[in-house]
Amino acid sequence: MELYTKSAAELSRMLRDKSCSATEIAQSVFSRIDAVEDKVKAYITLTRDSAMDQAKAVDELLAKGESLSPLAGIPVAVKDNICTKDILTTCASKMLYNFVPPYNATVMEKLLAAHTVMPGKLNMDEFAMGSSCENSRFFKTHNPHNLNYVPGGSSGGSSAAVASGMATLALGSDTGGSIREPAAYCGIVGLKPTYGSVSRYGLVAFASSLDQIGPMGRTVEDVAMLYNVLCGHDKMDATSAYREYPDFTANLGEGVKGLTIGVPAEYYGEGVDEEVKTAVHAAIKELEAAGATVKEISLPSTQYALSAYYIIASAEASSNLARFDGVKYGYRAENYNGLIDMYERTRSEGFGDEVKRRIMLGTFVLSSGYYDAYYKRAKLLQMRIAQEFAEAFQSCDLLITPTAPSTAFKIGENVDDPLKMYAAAICTINVNIAGLPGLNIPCGKGANGLPIGMQLIGPKFSEATLLKTGACYEKIVGGFGPIPEIRA
Repeated sequence: MELYTKSAAELSRMLRDKSCSATEIAQSVFSRIDAVEDKVKAYITLTRDSAMDQAKAVDELLAKGESLSPLAGIPVAVKDNICTKDILTTCASKMLYNFVPPYNATVMEKLLAAHTVMPGKLNMDEFAMGSSCENSRFFKTHNPHNLNYVPGGSSGGSSAAVASGMATLALGSDTGGSIREPAAYCGIVGLKPTYGSVSRYGLVAFASSLDQIGPMGRTVEDVAMLYNVLCGHDKMDATSAYREYPDFTANLGEGVKGLTIGVPAEYYGEGVDEEVKTAVHAAIKELEAAGATVKEISLPSTQYALSAYYIIASAEASSNLARFDGVKYGYRAENYNGLIDMYERTRSEGFGDEVKRRIMLGTFVLSSGYYDAYYKRAKLLQMRIAQEFAEAFQSCDLLITPTAPSTAFKIGENVDDPLKMYAAAICTINVNIAGLPGLNIPCGKGANGLPIGMQLIGPKFSEATLLKTGACYEKIVGGFGPIPEIRA
């Protein structure tokens, strides 16, 4: 069996018993990239030479008997909104088409310290704004399970690379579901961690109060291994939490006996496909049979969350993206008449339609006369949503919902309907609004053969509970299936 089909945990064990080398693993992954990347289109930038150098260095250290991280030699691809020193970081935007950061994001420094291997930078919706990976300046990414369908977004390149075997693990970012939704669409595991648990230093900001970097992989254990490396306090991030973190792989075999699972009625109503509800309810029954207690609960403010999210996220985006003006770095318009005209032409030409739409929305809700009517009310609702979750967790250890209201949709199907595209995040945005952790676990397939995902939500810093619950379900179903055969 090809090495690219193996999990990170399997490869880690193979490296240590010398049944393979890091160089062989990297070669296998790049062979897979050479075979299917032209069909899937997950990578913006490939870093073949540096990746092979990293793999060779791991082999040399292991030969010397050095004690290395469990992820040493494991290929981890990186979403292209995470700064990588001396490597192009574009955010899939014309605005940053030539931006080469002079520094690494903190998560990159952690990956380097763990001696992981980076095969390249991954495609995404421009500035992480989108649910389909169709908003990239460069190209659309395709779902490995069916190339006519989207992989989800905004971390669509991350999910497609992992699902297709072009990366063993990947980093994504999640502002309203951008790790969990593409993980659901591509049938992999994706964790949006608690806000503040993973440093955002070096993540190109979309909405700073909602953004979070997180791990994506084909198994729960793989995601737990990567999360072990990523989490922890960072003095460079003012929002980073001061706390000690456990080994998230240590309790994966504990099961769910004694846990109480809440099932919020609002996540199973209108707008969620029946086949998705059926698959998620069936998964809940499996966990109940394994010893968990299940109870129905209510989160009544859920119906207002979509509106609140797009007000808050767009307001923060309009502020964060003001820095892209053609002066400091990135794209600058060629023909202009004076400074103001240069600003206007640069931003009109450099940003795509979806980014401009959100900047305009954000500017509107922050403007005089509308701040109180929209932004202030959205922030009050954010507090209410967080309070409802806190009340639910007084009697529940975790909640289970669908991750997305449907399976993946066809490429181009929703491009002309922004509201329908926004609705794809109805099950995930509340988690970001409340700063909670959320985990996507594959739980079946739809009539079209595409994956269905369920979402596990817990209180702040409850990732260990979510991961052991996900691992229990993974064991019950015998794993989440093989890498799909990719047909042109």
